Amino acid sequence: MLQELTQIAREAGDLIRSARDVQSSAAEKTGPRDLVTKYDLMVQELLRRRLLELLPEAGFLGEEGEHSQSLRSREWCFIVDPIDGTTNFIQGYHNSCVSIGLARGGRMEYGVVFNPYDRELYAARRGGGASLNGSPIHCQDRALDHSLLIFGSALYYRELVPQTLGLFNLAFPLVQDVRRFGSAALDLCYLAAGKAGIFFEARLCPWDYAAGALIAREAGCMVSQLDGSAPALFEKSSILAGSPRAYTALLQQFGTAKEN
Repeated sequence: MLQELTQIAREAGDLIRSARDVQSSAAEKTGPRDLVTKYDLMVQELLRRRLLELLPEAGFLGEEGEHSQSLRSREWCFIVDPIDGTTNFIQGYHNSCVSIGLARGGRMEYGVVFNPYDRELYAARRGGGASLNGSPIHCQDRALDHSLLIFGSALYYRELVPQTLGLFNLAFPLVQDVRRFGSAALDLCYLAAGKAGIFFEARLCPWDYAAGALIAREAGCMVSQLDGSAPALFEKSSILAGSPRAYTALLQQFGTAKEN
């Protein structure tokens, strides 16, 4: 199954790389920070067709489409973001990816995240470890002050801006440095590959984190919501993830701040 998913992700990546006149095809969904292009729709349709050919009985939860409650009752369900990092894609900043997760019985079983621009393909199977372009990867378990922090700003959830800035202000003095890349799926994979140590975002949709969270866990990272509870597979969730030492330290700091 994992081999087939990686092949489909590469096909979707080829379509992304072929895109032309991207800005002219962009449209607002809920506002200027929440965008979609014709390529998001084209890639999702390719993924829907190819994935359901692979596993016809599965449900399909994609970013660009209706989200039926009936998906919860399916044994198998694909959770897909055709282009995670759409704003990056529109602006020509090549930090976007295809994200494919496959859940069974409400638990993630497979995850594939592919950045077609740098040809980095991250993959994981539950209990089978994580890989980058076929080679095993593991998080780097550094202390918080030796860890890069990646964060997401969730700007189209304006009510969460004060919380995000508050968490950032708390974390910033404690970490080695900060990065903001604009694709949560890739951010989680960067943790898995040891390129950074800690990540948080106040609200993400399942397709943003389903595959990346599995890859991070299989590489040895800790993944939860900001309060330490498990993310909800079919619901929007906050995410805190990182190597064990960095994650534990920042979770404690966030918890202490909330108590105060």
